[in-house]
Amino acid sequence: MRATIDPEAGFHVEPADYATDFQDLRRVRETVFVQEQNVPLEEEWDALDPKCHHVLARDAAGHAIGTGRLTPERKIGRMAVMRDWRGKGVGEAIMHALLDRARALGWPEVSLHAQVAAIGFYQKLGFEPYGERFDEAGIEHQAMRLALTPTEAVPRAPSDLPPAEPPQPVDSAEQAAAALLRMIPLARSLIRIYTRDLDPLLFGRPDVLDALRQFATGRRGAQVRVLVQDPANVQLRHHPLLALAQRLASTFHFRAPVEPQDEHYPAAFVATDRGGFLFRALGSRFEGEASACAPARARQLTALFDPVWERSRVCSEFRALGI
Repeated sequence: MRATIDPEAGFHVEPADYATDFQDLRRVRETVFVQEQNVPLEEEWDALDPKCHHVLARDAAGHAIGTGRLTPERKIGRMAVMRDWRGKGVGEAIMHALLDRARALGWPEVSLHAQVAAIGFYQKLGFEPYGERFDEAGIEHQAMRLALTPTEAVPRAPSDLPPAEPPQPVDSAEQAAAALLRMIPLARSLIRIYTRDLDPLLFGRPDVLDALRQFATGRRGAQVRVLVQDPANVQLRHHPLLALAQRLASTFHFRAPVEPQDEHYPAAFVATDRGGFLFRALGSRFEGEASACAPARARQLTALFDPVWERSRVCSEFRALGI
């Protein structure tokens, strides 16, 4: 199951790994079921969870806003959407993702236990009620089911993405630089960088600068878009990337955030248009994660970057350099 993305909606739905994404699953489910609906905590989690197909809805910043699961018993359950995102199509998107997965598995039918207040929602998706209503975790429910039409195999267009790689931890500047040296040559035509001060220990390295130079000169229409939170400091330190950008001014573009939340965004990251990313939760440290090709994560970062880019100003501090 691939990520379901709607740029206009401000969120996307992606497959979730129970072990890796457990904290996000827990945050959504315990907020909705345990805190809001007073479901006993011991009833919220069961032995089926590790065996289920889970999905997560995430906002543009990557925060979990909804979830659902498909059990080996061919039931959909644990449908939950955070309060601020209700009524915005998140639940429907989660359902479509789960139904697509069930069809891909060849299942002829799926069922669910709908809270009575949500029966109409499921009926709009084609589910039909059956049997008597019943109590589950102190809440009245109705059993519902939906017959599925198997998905026909459609030849997939060849992808130009490199082989997908699971994100790997990064613990040092050396490892972060190694990640950049793997992803930069694989970029198609656009690299996005969100940084406080151009990270001299990364983007000041000769090997990283050379990789960026080769990208800039070896790709038609190549662009490197850089959001710099502290451009004045970068100029004072005579960062070597500025010298490269001065020679390749049509490729390198710098902007500075103006909104407080953008100026004080704590993380730093790089994302390429072929799925590569390097993410550090604290821009002042090098610990983080990276992959040469993890398209879903790279899209999350791109969705975070692009709106900030649009509302940021051109770095007037660099005008004297012609960039």
